Amino acid sequence: MFIQSQETPNPNSLKFLPGRPVLDSGVGTRDFPTIQTAYCSPLAKQLFRVEGIKSVFLGSDFITVTKQHDDIQWQVLKPEIYAAIMDFFSTNLPVVDDNTEPPTSSVSPEDDDTTAMIKELLDSRIRPTVQEDGGDVTFVSFSNGIVKLKLQGACTSCPSSMITLKSGIQNMLQFYVPEVTAVEQAEDEVDKKAKKEFEEFEEKLEHEKEEEAEAKPSSNK
Repeated sequence: MFIQSQETPNPNSLKFLPGRPVLDSGVGTRDFPTIQTAYCSPLAKQLFRVEGIKSVFLGSDFITVTKQHDDIQWQVLKPEIYAAIMDFFSTNLPVVDDNTEPPTSSVSPEDDDTTAMIKELLDSRIRPTVQEDGGDVTFVSFSNGIVKLKLQGACTSCPSSMITLKSGIQNMLQFYVPEVTAVEQAEDEVDKKAKKEFEEFEEKLEHEKEEEAEAKPSSNK
């Protein structure tokens, strides 16, 4: 895939042309000003994982990405954006899936007392802090003492995301809600594919190292 980029009147926005349709004809355009609004677009969610992205706009054959501020350099962002677009189109996932329900941590009448307390803590104490770092965390489920959460935005690719999940969020939830025994990260299809590809890449590297070691002549001759 050959992806081109074009400047726009807004210096903080770049237009990316993947050389293939982005949205189906007749759909028009889709605007995702925040990571929260991108719940129905696997492509937009993938792009929001690039640190420094403010918004994503999709057209029939283009993707417009807006960065957060002037201090972020396009020469730093562009390689990551190219990679995100290429990775997404290799998954064959839909660009937009309007059947996807919006994620929520809001308490509903159907929630039991424990689930309601977990959601309230997420909304009032945890999410605001995570959002300050350019990410978000949403409630997925609570069952058998295990809370499953979805890390989004900058938190997804952050090396310390698991530390945040375990040391920060888990400790707070367990302090206020004794029924919580563990907190785990929920993975969508994009996450699972990326994880699998990384594991396969590591396995390939290890195999190449072993072959290289076997090919070296013995030094004891």
